[in-house]
Amino acid sequence: MKEIYENLVLLEMYVENIRVWLFTKFAEILMIMEEDWNDCNNSDINMRETRCKAKLAGRITNAMFTLHTLTIVGYSIGVFLADVDIDDHQSELPLLLRWYKTLLYVQFVHLILSGCGTGLLNALLLTLILHLGGQMDILRCWLTKLVIKNNEEGGELGVTTNEIIRKHQKVIKFAEYIENMYTYIALLQFTLNTVLICSLAFLIVTAIGSPDAVELIMRTLLFYTVTNLEAFIFCYAGEYLKNKSRAIGNAAYYSAWYEMKPENSRNLIFIILRAQKQLTLTVGKIMDLSLESFTDIMKASGSYLSVLLAMQ
Repeated sequence: MKEIYENLVLLEMYVENIRVWLFTKFAEILMIMEEDWNDCNNSDINMRETRCKAKLAGRITNAMFTLHTLTIVGYSIGVFLADVDIDDHQSELPLLLRWYKTLLYVQFVHLILSGCGTGLLNALLLTLILHLGGQMDILRCWLTKLVIKNNEEGGELGVTTNEIIRKHQKVIKFAEYIENMYTYIALLQFTLNTVLICSLAFLIVTAIGSPDAVELIMRTLLFYTVTNLEAFIFCYAGEYLKNKSRAIGNAAYYSAWYEMKPENSRNLIFIILRAQKQLTLTVGKIMDLSLESFTDIMKASGSYLSVLLAMQ
């Protein structure tokens, strides 16, 4: 069971990396983010909001790298401390024993890089989603402060509705790029995490009562935590994006549209109508990712665990 779990983790990491590097729109995502940062130079409020999201993404990234590194170290420390006689020339594989320490360190470095690679992809998703959420907050701020400044010509908007529509279109385009890049990664995550959570829970339960129960549980518990965290990150990202998208429509509805000229107020109708189609992340274009999806993963894993324990 442990070997199956390790192979599934490596398969998941390789497929996710290949999918990201083959995504041709990633450069356009970076260009949109650069444009957003340049646009923030004209407003202190926009810059503060964007910086806040960037700092939060940085803290989350550091935490995820630390957690993945500690998980690998905790999982491998038992192998390093194991008493292996490398001078046993009667072994069936004396050449491998001669290079045992070297192979062990190479494998450890490979595990560290694999874990950090998986954490990097998850941190990238959160960074993109938080940046998009910051731009949605800026758009919502524009809508809530949509007032008319009186002047000699009869008044003009502090932020024109055309600017708001262009901002909304850019937000929608950015969300679509994230969806296209991560939808099939989410499908892989949704499938493998269900199996992995079930397998790790099975290892923890069956280890109870064994002579080395404490060692097995401690080694498996960190991996179990990281696997649950990966599933939660994707589901939370979908829920976060959906709530922010809904807030844009509400902000447009509660804006001071009744004080605007008809040609300007009519533009808000298109924003409200478009906001009704909420932005979200999907699992292979099949179902939306949300916190409800995370509970479905946990329920399915629990059901499969019950079957495995009954068949034991």
